Amino acid sequence: MKEQVIKALEKVRPGLQADGGDVELIDVSEDGVVKVKLTGACHGCPMSQMTLKMGIEKIIKQQVPSVKEVVSV
Repeated sequence: MKEQVIKALEKVRPGLQADGGDVELIDVSEDGVVKVKLTGACHGCPMSQMTLKMGIEKIIKQQVPSVKEVVSV
């Protein structure tokens, strides 16, 4: 599952990098929780939670249906 999540993040990354941000994979748990760290301009951005849930999480869940949730650490 971790490899699939990495591939999904590669699809998200160019959009984040275009705005000066990025995402780093921290962990993928057995129960389907993906932990990521938003970096660059995304770190501390007021819209980062919406980016996480409506962008990153949505795409990862589409690509990897066994993922239950994506959380920022």
